[in-house]
Amino acid sequence: MHSKTDTVQSSAEALRYPWEQHPGPDQVVEVRPGVLWVRLKLPFRLNHVNIYLLADGDGWAMVDSGFGNEESIAAWTTLFEGPLKHVKITRLIVTHSHPDHVGLAGWIVERFDCPLYMSQVEYLQSVYHQNRGTEERRNAQRLFFRRHGMDENLTDNLLSRGQDYLKRVSILPPSYRRISHGDEISIGTRRFKVITGGGHALDQVMLYCAADKLFLSADQVLSKISPNVSVWAVEPDQNSLGEYLASLASLTTTLPYDVIVLPGHGVPFYGLKTRIKQLADHHEERCRLIADACREVPQTSKELVPVVFHKHVLDVHQMGFAAGELIAHVNYMLVEGRLTAEEADGVLRFRTT
Repeated sequence: MHSKTDTVQSSAEALRYPWEQHPGPDQVVEVRPGVLWVRLKLPFRLNHVNIYLLADGDGWAMVDSGFGNEESIAAWTTLFEGPLKHVKITRLIVTHSHPDHVGLAGWIVERFDCPLYMSQVEYLQSVYHQNRGTEERRNAQRLFFRRHGMDENLTDNLLSRGQDYLKRVSILPPSYRRISHGDEISIGTRRFKVITGGGHALDQVMLYCAADKLFLSADQVLSKISPNVSVWAVEPDQNSLGEYLASLASLTTTLPYDVIVLPGHGVPFYGLKTRIKQLADHHEERCRLIADACREVPQTSKELVPVVFHKHVLDVHQMGFAAGELIAHVNYMLVEGRLTAEEADGVLRFRTT
């Protein structure tokens, strides 16, 4: 689940939000010459996603597509018949495989007869999500949740209603154009460096234009909430939090402090390095809570969820994300040597070293 992080001021740079208000459902905001910002609704607690349009010759490159449901199609139809009436989409760049970003990729590509650009891993992950409902995969997911202490009723809920959102994707185009970390691509008059990072997704695409100090951060660095960083049954021992923290550290050393950040959710902002420090501190605080809880008596992941997410009332959708995120912290702490794992009766319990 995406969660709030506390605001901490840094002496190096202050967080600033040039637009405290987001675009309305039928509005487009120009954040820079040739850079447009659109906001689409989402049907869950994280209730919106940002889409950006970049001037691209006689048309516009679209970054992300929105959720794959009828409401998003209706929202795009309103925009394309209104403020974006004369816009032609020249290409669609999808940052990662989550349904709120790739969900309408097939619909956009078909409507505008434009190519789809993604990293290879994220395209293949999108294909995996569309074909993940086999009984064999469901059994693997069931064993994964049970191994982390989830009872049968909760596991059934997590495998049904808790993951319905993964189905909300239009049929993916059968081909795509690969973009990779370190590539440079021209979009109109701008040159963008492709940066990819793990943690929230496997190989999420970010775009950086050095000339304009413009950074499209996707969900890797968000303005006011912490992106979900989870572990799932397909790779149960993944150190996704370690990958995420390494990505943040790399962004800190490679990008200047004064870029304007255009995130996948929230509002554009300045203060990238301050925000990155807040995110890293946020995850360290969660690790401390886990370490304290496991010091006297070993705990299962299920028992640790309320320790970390004590401020949240979790529905089934959010519980799935909370469990995945809790396991990401446990796996990270195992790699770091801060926890040890004990297995009894097929259930893992964790103890602080």
